[in-house]
Amino acid sequence: MANRVPAGRWGRPDEIGWPIALLATDACAFVTGHTMVIDGGMTSSY
Repeated sequence: MANRVPAGRWGRPDEIGWPIALLATDACAFVTGHTMVIDGGMTSSY
């Protein structure tokens, strides 16, 4: 399956953790109702 992802590999925990950490900060206090897709570009290849 990883070869089907444009990035060519599975994501590492440190690559997936930063968006979660960002959303937990006050910098994103105004962000609501947004879906952040972290998939190595898989959805952009459709």
